[in-house]
Amino acid sequence: MAKQALKGVLSTIGNTPLVELVHLFPDFPARVFAKLERFNPGGSIKDRSALSMLLERIHSGDLVPGRSVVIESSSGNLAIGIAQICGYYGIDFVCVVDAKTTEQNVAILRAFGASIELVTERDAETGEYLPARLRRVAELVASTPNAYCPNQYANPLNPLAHEGTMREIVEALDGPVDYLFSAASTFGTALGASRFARRSGLSTRIVAVDAVGSLLFGTVPGQRLIPGHGASIRPALLDPSAADDVVHVTDLECVVACRTLTIREAILGGGSSGATVAALGKMRDTIPEGSNVVMIFPDGGDRYLDTIYSDSWVNRHFGEVSHLWKENSSTKVAPC
Repeated sequence: MAKQALKGVLSTIGNTPLVELVHLFPDFPARVFAKLERFNPGGSIKDRSALSMLLERIHSGDLVPGRSVVIESSSGNLAIGIAQICGYYGIDFVCVVDAKTTEQNVAILRAFGASIELVTERDAETGEYLPARLRRVAELVASTPNAYCPNQYANPLNPLAHEGTMREIVEALDGPVDYLFSAASTFGTALGASRFARRSGLSTRIVAVDAVGSLLFGTVPGQRLIPGHGASIRPALLDPSAADDVVHVTDLECVVACRTLTIREAILGGGSSGATVAALGKMRDTIPEGSNVVMIFPDGGDRYLDTIYSDSWVNRHFGEVSHLWKENSSTKVAPC
């Protein structure tokens, strides 16, 4: 029986592919899988969060085209997910971004009809943009009639969406999910996956992947170059007990992992995807033989072409380091 066409682009959110990676760690005595979230229509796992936080309010009539205004702080993937959903339903969206937001992301947001509110001054206390962005969101919500802020950092519908992500992984895998590596920022993905695993009686170890310089797990704050994992505030959704292990990854380790992933698996992964690869590399000696290991790849690398995949950008920040991903590029497994 032929498959029927899906109705509307938003119906393609979720049910992303789970693929086994056979070249990435050739001598690793465990099976390694990646959940490829770039195949969501907005290009990232944040499509799931955006849909979860908006759809019920749209269907209930709380968000009305031509009257309601969605206002949120995001410099990347969540913003694009919200912009696509708001564009589909004809709802106004104001996105608060900062000076680090790429021109490409701003162009995508404008193409979906979003209005851009740019924050140019960092927070005086932390030196970060995020606290300043959140203050600007609060000001706009207070002064805009019929405004709604999804607030990805505290909204319980964010982790609820990722209970579905974990369910898809469990259903797709021909065996137990022994380890799940998830990049942490709002903590929605890891929290949702952990809740599903524990409610279902699974023995999955949840590995939260954080950035060196992030405040999420009490480490010393510092400058971070690569977005997507880590945060300069501790979100309300953060529940450290939901993570069995925490691995911190440097910007350079993230870059090397992304480049290695592209060479060995022909997967152009985003920064947080590379972070999970780097974290697995750090933990691989502690993982028992025969385990099933799943990494969630939140997005693709097409939005990082001017940073992670730019030789000049990498050289400017880290020096000539290409040997770190080129020296083992010939260790691929022969084709089946």
